Amino acid sequence: QLVESGGGLVQAGGSLRLSCAASGRDFRMYAMGWFRQAPGKEREFVAIISGGGFMTTYADSVQGRFTISRDNAKNTAHLQMNSLKPEDTALYYCAAARSYNAGTNQGAMGIDYWGQGTQVTVSS
Repeated sequence: QLVESGGGLVQAGGSLRLSCAASGRDFRMYAMGWFRQAPGKEREFVAIISGGGFMTTYADSVQGRFTISRDNAKNTAHLQMNSLKPEDTALYYCAAARSYNAGTNQGAMGIDYWGQGTQVTVSS
């Protein structure tokens, strides 16, 4: 089970930190990712981090502004979002994948588990 938290309303240029708490065993065996879905749009890849935390990939739209991290001792993953823009407004989902090359953007292919989502709204 994946449970996200940390969403909210923020002004453009501001920051938010999303968290994802995972239950179950073998957390470090899963790559952890973040996806988002804006109203009327398809779900899109945001970032992924490998099980050991040594490999990450970001969508071009967030590269340099967002940072994904994980704490395997606490079974948590995080997404630090800086310099937020109105176009970052979306429902953000945490995802876990047993078989995912975290060095590439595979989209949603290979995702085994999804969280319920947390809303991020960026006002202009």
